[in-house]
Amino acid sequence: MIVSVVKETELKENRVALSPDGVRDLVSKGFTCMLEKDAGLNSYFSNEAYEAAGAKIVSLSEAYSSADVLLKVNAPDSVEVKNLKPGSVLISFMYAATNPELVSSLSEKGITSFSMDAVPRISRAQKMDALSSQANLAGYKAVIHAADHLGKIFPMLMTAAGTIKPSKVVIMGAGVAGLQAIATAKRLGAIVEVSDIRPESKEQVESLGGKFIEVKSDDSVKVEGGYVKGVSAEFLAMQQELIAKHIAAADIVITTALIPGKKAPVLVTEDMVKSMKMGSVILDMAVKQGGNCVLSELNKTVVKHGVTIIGESNLPSMLPLNASELYSKNIIALLTHLADKDKFFYDREEDVTKGSLITFNGEVVHPSIAEKVASIVS
Repeated sequence: MIVSVVKETELKENRVALSPDGVRDLVSKGFTCMLEKDAGLNSYFSNEAYEAAGAKIVSLSEAYSSADVLLKVNAPDSVEVKNLKPGSVLISFMYAATNPELVSSLSEKGITSFSMDAVPRISRAQKMDALSSQANLAGYKAVIHAADHLGKIFPMLMTAAGTIKPSKVVIMGAGVAGLQAIATAKRLGAIVEVSDIRPESKEQVESLGGKFIEVKSDDSVKVEGGYVKGVSAEFLAMQQELIAKHIAAADIVITTALIPGKKAPVLVTEDMVKSMKMGSVILDMAVKQGGNCVLSELNKTVVKHGVTIIGESNLPSMLPLNASELYSKNIIALLTHLADKDKFFYDREEDVTKGSLITFNGEVVHPSIAEKVASIVS
């Protein structure tokens, strides 16, 4: 089985789907690996390192034409879909629930596709969980990046000229990214306050030294598989009212709230931004899905009402070496779960396969996605 990797084309993307160690692992299992020339350079992996690991360095056209399986980080764009070999297998992030046009084009091309973001959150699939591995790095980088834009230090500092008070960081959302952000901000010496609509998050937040801002949950909050699937406008309004005073006193606000398949909920209003101290920083980790802050702008850092608002859409790409190493392990774990060097198993009743398989030989087989694709085709 020939596994190909091409250079990512999405804006500001520095990651690559396989590291040299990943190539070495697949080759040892009997797979053949082909890599587009320079595909790993932005992740600090040289062509020579890949060749030493057993990969064949090829042109872009050969990478596509030879691939039985194409491994990518980001979902392919329309040009990349056209380049795919009919009947081949694609494994990448796809976010298919919000990208039915992509699914439709893969279907028309007869492609079998597995989505990394659709891998179910079950214990035996943890090593395949690329969402978590990338979110972990994003949470770390969010704090470092926000700190770089803040005109003061994080820890309390006692000097002969007086005492500097510690910075206050408010983190909204205590998922994987939020928890890593808490740990990083605490290590840097900040006072950390955290809001999350899941009451069970309180213990995790406090174990990392954060102060939990408790919002009483109601029946509108729906959590499934560790993700918040839905929340009412009334609940969001109540949450905003409670956290407003905490945001006003914050030096840094980091928002991480996402609802899979839907626009990100608005957590920080313009009035909240106006209430913040001049020189404060907001980093909106949900900006790609519409943003948790009404004033954030995609892939821009702007200053509004004296507050710096960072809308960086791809924080893991700012740590491409680690991000690629972890993603490589995730995607190899999924690939070797689904296939051996000779064939795919296609056990459609097995949880990981059933959860991550989007199209099969061109047929849209994921139930929730099939409905959306049918609606755009009709």
